[in-house]
Amino acid sequence: EWNRKAVSILGYTKAEAIGKNLVDTFIQPEDRKSVSDVLWKALAGKETANYELPLLSKHGERFTILLNATTRRDAKGNITGVVGVGQDITELNQVMAESKRVADDLTRLIETANAPIFGIDVHGNVSEWNAKASSLLGYSKMEAMGKNLVSGFITQEFRESVNQVLSSALLGTETANFEFPLFTKSGERRDILLNATTRRGPDGEITGVIGVGQDITQIREITSEQMRIADDLSRLIESANAPIFGVDVNGLVTEWNRKSADMLGYAKGETLGKNFVSNFIQPEDRDSVQNVLKKALTGEETANYELPLIAKYGKRYTVLLNATPRRDGKGHVVGVVGVGQDITELDKVMGESKRVADDLTRLIETA
Repeated sequence: EWNRKAVSILGYTKAEAIGKNLVDTFIQPEDRKSVSDVLWKALAGKETANYELPLLSKHGERFTILLNATTRRDAKGNITGVVGVGQDITELNQVMAESKRVADDLTRLIETANAPIFGIDVHGNVSEWNAKASSLLGYSKMEAMGKNLVSGFITQEFRESVNQVLSSALLGTETANFEFPLFTKSGERRDILLNATTRRGPDGEITGVIGVGQDITQIREITSEQMRIADDLSRLIESANAPIFGVDVNGLVTEWNRKSADMLGYAKGETLGKNFVSNFIQPEDRDSVQNVLKKALTGEETANYELPLIAKYGKRYTVLLNATPRRDGKGHVVGVVGVGQDITELDKVMGESKRVADDLTRLIETA
């Protein structure tokens, strides 16, 4: 037998095929023994289902046929041959092979990723635990697999929030950038930034959750240290025994410490957001002060500039000022910080000393 479909797949006409030895003519040498075994079993009355039969076409192309080999009998029940009914699964095999390759690549990627990756099933039990998770937390894959993630690796105070994120993912609602702590086998805390992604089966059914994390413990430590330094600096500015003010790139007040408030009579709340030059500098000095601030906003510092200030109640002060650019984390200038020293009384003393010296000089000259 050699039907039309066999002709279209393999390229041999019925006339070319009939009478030829199936195994010797249409099966590649390395597969002949296994195919012969299947045929001989069928000829002995033992049928074979779902056998993957490799066939070689007339033009050398290989095909894979999913075969049912059925014993053929005559009217008396005597075995007269074998009938093979097949399905061409060549493309299906190629798709499956590609899918397996992708799955293998993904498995290797998960296992070797430089980020902790874990997975849970629908019951919350660990189904993935990569090498980075093992090295970070100290639990081997064997120790983690099958254990409940939340009760096994999350401390009591965070279990509810972590469980909520995982439960949402198991319902199809994914979560990005969720921060939670994991504790190592030795009790050390690790802060993890997690993306919780729903894991689905071939039919789209939810089968679990994959969590891809980033260890941000060191970042958190650095951030905490930076915040501590910033807090210390804020307290230093606020309590310093020198007038300190800050302006942004538009010249609006952003800093106004206690000494500035005591000296000029304006509370911090009265100054923040106000234009420094137009509100606190007398008109005749505004251009020179504006030039100092502009220089600082371009990165050029000014030291020992005598800044004239006018208090809320009209008194004039002279402050010896250092104007320094204020920069953000990327180094961009975002404003100016001015640290001053009140030299009003010193100027008066020096003015009086100069007057006395001038008087003495004239006295000597005209004596």
